[in-house]
Amino acid sequence: MIQLNEIRLLALDVDGVLTDGGLYYGPEGVVQKFNSADGAGIIELRRRGFPVAFVSFRDFPATRRRAADLGIELLCLGSDEKAAALRDICKNLSIGCETAMFMGDGLMDLPAIRTAGVGACPSSAHPLVKAECDIVTTRAGGKGAVREVVDMLLESLKDG
Repeated sequence: MIQLNEIRLLALDVDGVLTDGGLYYGPEGVVQKFNSADGAGIIELRRRGFPVAFVSFRDFPATRRRAADLGIELLCLGSDEKAAALRDICKNLSIGCETAMFMGDGLMDLPAIRTAGVGACPSSAHPLVKAECDIVTTRAGGKGAVREVVDMLLESLKDG
């Protein structure tokens, strides 16, 4: 695993990472519940010039709204090719994939986790995902897991 102070991008799956994985259906479509501590951490990371991307199989208006609220413009939504999406984002940023951290929770995330220099997942991730990740948080998806990783990155920025 490379050192966290070498990471130049945090790429996040949405369902099960930024949310608890629940999908709440209403008359207007799907509503998602996001964690405010995760959002505050992302805002602080971005304030320091650190890019954050959302990479998700689903493309819900709620995800786009959350991204807009956090000022995240690096979006690859509605894609089941997450490793390719990560490579494209890294190319767009002119960085190598080895300097990216990808945080996911499901089997569909494994190719992107394997492509990134550091793989992370929430404690609620699938066991096979946990087995391949460099970082497994103590918190579950949608319950502060992203904030836990963000705090690690923020601490590494102090050292770097």
